[in-house]
Amino acid sequence: QVQLVESGGGWMQPGGSLRLSCKASGRSFDDANLEWYRQVPGKQREWVAMITSGENTAYRDSVKGRFTISRDNAQKTFFLQMNNLKPEDTAIYTCKAITVRGTYWGRGTQVTVSS
Repeated sequence: QVQLVESGGGWMQPGGSLRLSCKASGRSFDDANLEWYRQVPGKQREWVAMITSGENTAYRDSVKGRFTISRDNAQKTFFLQMNNLKPEDTAIYTCKAITVRGTYWGRGTQVTVSS
């Protein structure tokens, strides 16, 4: 059993920064591949970023140079640092962990970027 809980969402002006956290419980965190997704109501969920167990990273084009994914295995936590936020980044952000035992999702945290 793996549980994921996001935190750090909220409101920010364009150009500002937020850091999202995803705290995990259960086994196999160190070997998990970890991802962030986001979704606007009425639209399909889209992949944002990934970090592997070997700490390789990848990002969707629209966030490259602005967002950074990282992990802290000792704390069983991973992060999404979001800089230079844009209104188009407004969405519910959800974390995901992929392990040999299964795939697990958090419940999401709202990020709103507006003037």
